[in-house]
Amino acid sequence: MEADFVIVGAGSSGCVLAERLSAGGRHSVLLLEAGGSDRNFWISTPLGYGKIFYDRRVNWAYRTEADPGLAGRQDYWPRGKVLGGSSSINAMVWIRGNPADFDDWAAATGDAGWSYASVLPAFKALEDNEAGADAWRGTGGPLPIHDVSREAHPLVGAYLAGCAELQLPTNPDFNGARQEGAGFYQITARGGRRASTAVAFLRPAKGRANLEVVTGAQATRLLLDEGRCTGVEVILGGERRQVTARREVILSAGAVNTPQLLQLSGIGPGQLLQGHGIAVALENANVGRNLQDHVGINYYYATRGPTLNQELASLTRRLWSGARYLLTRRGPLAMSVNQAGGFFRTAPEQPRPNMQLYLQLLTTLRAKSGSRPLLAPDPYPALALGLSNTRPESRGQVEIAGPDPLAPPRIASRAYATENDMTEMLQAVRFLRRLAATPAMGKVIEREIKPGPDVVAEADLIADIRQRSGTVFHASCTCRMGRNAADSVLDSRLRLRGLGGLRVVDASAFPNITSGNTNAPVIMLAWRAAELILADAG
Repeated sequence: MEADFVIVGAGSSGCVLAERLSAGGRHSVLLLEAGGSDRNFWISTPLGYGKIFYDRRVNWAYRTEADPGLAGRQDYWPRGKVLGGSSSINAMVWIRGNPADFDDWAAATGDAGWSYASVLPAFKALEDNEAGADAWRGTGGPLPIHDVSREAHPLVGAYLAGCAELQLPTNPDFNGARQEGAGFYQITARGGRRASTAVAFLRPAKGRANLEVVTGAQATRLLLDEGRCTGVEVILGGERRQVTARREVILSAGAVNTPQLLQLSGIGPGQLLQGHGIAVALENANVGRNLQDHVGINYYYATRGPTLNQELASLTRRLWSGARYLLTRRGPLAMSVNQAGGFFRTAPEQPRPNMQLYLQLLTTLRAKSGSRPLLAPDPYPALALGLSNTRPESRGQVEIAGPDPLAPPRIASRAYATENDMTEMLQAVRFLRRLAATPAMGKVIEREIKPGPDVVAEADLIADIRQRSGTVFHASCTCRMGRNAADSVLDSRLRLRGLGGLRVVDASAFPNITSGNTNAPVIMLAWRAAELILADAG
């Protein structure tokens, strides 16, 4: 149980790091994962992630603290506990982020290596985009990027036409020349199967003699010695074992578990740690703070024509769709629930899009609480128009609940903690209603189901937003990079400030949240981090 590099977490970033750091054969790599194998039919089937949305065998299934911004509700936060991490249980949408996001990263870290011009080559190098290579897209990389436009539902055409009527033009590639507009989403899939980082990066590398992957290894604390991290303590097979890193320990456990492990190891806010009887090894008030997340809501509409509900609602149709998928890897099971979407500004003065759109041609309004039956949707034709904010001002935090490493941490999401976040969401839901009322969408929409046409007054709209909105699963920034020790945890090379031999490479390292789904920037971050780590290793 020793290696040059010990990686904690085989998720979206950890699998990339394991492949990249072991590729040259020069360094030994040990990858530790608390969960198990990703060899699961529902993981590999794109729409099957609805089946594992609450499955604790592959999902940490966290709950936040009661959030005043969400009418006192506890929000549900699924996080991958399996090889591939959240890339094995997500909706697979491939959005890099707005180019200005990465210029913001460069400004926040004082390092031009995080600017858009600097990270674009990494995005292109890791992609194998079936749309072909151009100035923005890459081909030949390990990660398949699939264009869903040929298989998408016909109602997407009405949606795109409706957006155009509201001066939101069709955008052929959200990761291309511009982000703003409406269009089809690209997903991480190939041949009708999910392409997680475990599939795209780890599996091709697992035969290497210098790479060892250990599952069922729950990290409990970091091993520290005279200002340096020397390894990790894990529970494996019911026993506590110590793992030694000859060069570095790399935390890739995610925006929730990475700050949790740091705090359990005595790294974090001193008052918090002392209150739980943990000796302070390194005081840093920023560990677990600055939590950023995208918050969203859906508006539901009954339609005049069939949606994906009719292809999956009855047992007969489900059997037919299942047989079609098994024989051809095509049909609704081979798609993400989000076939199209977009990015728009809620007000002209916004410097760049501050809202993301989602078109879902499948609804589960009749589902019981605590279930997400995407393969058994509502029995009537319906669609959902969804959105989430891309530049939230609200900030939350992650804190350990005590010294027990097996106890879930406390997550304070603090949605809509600023007045501006609620103002933007109000503007956004009014945009959704204007979109639903366009002539193009009016031809297919029969009526609004939820929240319903009676919810019009501002107070009622706000109450509905607080009661029904929630995370879109993009937690980040809890161990952020920065140029100043006063407001960051990491330097611009992802090294923990004040301690040698330790880096953080996951969404917690983001200086600021990116505009859109966060899986793509996490994978890019890991790709770039591997370059930095290997360069520092000489």
